[in-house]
Amino acid sequence: MTPRWTPLAITYLVLAIAGLVGTFALNVWSVVLMRNYLLDLVQSGPAVGSIGVDIMVAAIAGSILIIVEGRRLGMRRPWLYVVVSLVTAFAVVFPLFLAMRERALAVRRMPPTAGAAAST
Repeated sequence: MTPRWTPLAITYLVLAIAGLVGTFALNVWSVVLMRNYLLDLVQSGPAVGSIGVDIMVAAIAGSILIIVEGRRLGMRRPWLYVVVSLVTAFAVVFPLFLAMRERALAVRRMPPTAGAAAST
């Protein structure tokens, strides 16, 4: 028996997809308008700077959580989520990690005989 997708894992997966679509759309819009995205982010004033710092701090804290929690649960290559966040967005990677974390926890909750039968 393979672990099923729990409602919480599905919720995280939907959030990951929404993060991907939302960030990708905004990035494409910036490219179409031929804006210097990083320069606009840095030079548009204190409010935008505050948002940037807020997001960066949350992403760093979340990256640490991903690596620590991934290792604690025995997930393979949790650092890869952090690397992928550098080319997508943390709004994609963090909910995706949470979805995979829920699956890993579901496997741990399965009775030992059910897990052994699933691997054969």
